[in-house]
Amino acid sequence: MKGNNGNPLALTSLNHISRVCTSLEESIDFYKNVLGFIPVRRPTSFNFNGAWLFGHGIGIHLLQLEDSEKLPKKTEINPKDNHMSFQCESIDGVEKKLTEMGIEYFKQLVEEGGIYVDQLFFHDPDGFMVEICNCDKLPIIPLVGEMARSCSTHNLHTTSQMEYVPLNKISLN
Repeated sequence: MKGNNGNPLALTSLNHISRVCTSLEESIDFYKNVLGFIPVRRPTSFNFNGAWLFGHGIGIHLLQLEDSEKLPKKTEINPKDNHMSFQCESIDGVEKKLTEMGIEYFKQLVEEGGIYVDQLFFHDPDGFMVEICNCDKLPIIPLVGEMARSCSTHNLHTTSQMEYVPLNKISLN
């Protein structure tokens, strides 16, 4: 492909994630009252049932599934499954709130070079995995490229003019 090898499509940001749901009302309630999204206006020209929500810099587009039997509901919380992840201010606060809400979750601690990251995994009403983490503790170290940026809006570290460093030469201490 010709052009900008680092961003061949000249993308600027993530716009939205689309989720198929068996109950539009349950999903709106979950994304609004658990994850803090707010409903926003959706084009009236759509000829199918759905809802748009916005929060944390991205949109969630919920699409009402016409045949709920076509969506197998997952019950096992598996961190290796498809999921979307959100950065949080306090893992302890999130864990306490999930417990209060009666939401089953799986907690995991990841260590990389002496840096510890907490992860909480749980499902939306249709079994789609959601992760809440404090992943901004981990440095973003490109294998090649010009710039790295933290996923946290509170911790925007930018590094320019980075050079390739083999993985076996990287120290996170």
